[in-house]
Amino acid sequence: MDPDVFPNSLEYWGPTGMVFFRNVQVRWRPLQGNRSLTLALERPGASGDQGVYANRIELQNIRPRFPLPDFSGAYKLTQDWGYVRVGGILRMIKWDDVLDDRFELSGDATGWGLNFSSNLKATASDIVRLQFVFGGGIQNYMNDSPVDVGIVNSFSNPVTPILGEAVPIIGVVAFLDHTWNPRFSTAVGYSLQDNDNTEGQAPNAFKTGHYALGNLLYTPVPNVMMGGELQWGRRENFSDGFHSDGLKLQFSFKYNFSYKLGG
Repeated sequence: MDPDVFPNSLEYWGPTGMVFFRNVQVRWRPLQGNRSLTLALERPGASGDQGVYANRIELQNIRPRFPLPDFSGAYKLTQDWGYVRVGGILRMIKWDDVLDDRFELSGDATGWGLNFSSNLKATASDIVRLQFVFGGGIQNYMNDSPVDVGIVNSFSNPVTPILGEAVPIIGVVAFLDHTWNPRFSTAVGYSLQDNDNTEGQAPNAFKTGHYALGNLLYTPVPNVMMGGELQWGRRENFSDGFHSDGLKLQFSFKYNFSYKLGG
């Protein structure tokens, strides 16, 4: 994840298409400075969608298993104009069928993803925050996302009639933070997340999320901020035709303070 693509917003949750998960990990940083490289082993985990077969007894005894940690890495180049960064992840997802019946539903999927991100200092008053991520089976690393693995049909095989498959995903973040003067600033932008649902997922499964906002923030004195923000979000389902829009106007006030006692 690249937390620097998070916009200067009032809305708490953040862009739907952003990679945003601070995981338990052991990491190594062989390069630091203007050219940095980070490699990590992270705590594995994933979720699966049994979709239209969720009520089948044969699926009630599927157990997830993660024999290896997730492997991630990121390289970042920083210059006077900003930075560019590429991150990647590779993960093994397995599940075991522990029910003794005529079906063998154990399986595995490979999760992977590439995340390209940047902050560009377009002018002395403007920072452009960008991210594009794509892959499959990385949904639990996203800020606001559904399941990592979905079901595909394999009815020609009487022993294993269904299979699990990593759900493909793309995410986009594009925001501009503009400083009007020392007291006023604005953030405006858009984010998208799109999942390529598998055929066995339910018609009402989440497919696409849209997210946009614009604000005007006022900082009259240090440690005091107030402002207003217009936010919009949209959910689209897999195949039942449902979609829903949300529009919200938010006003916030913030005061930071501290006091030191003693020496």
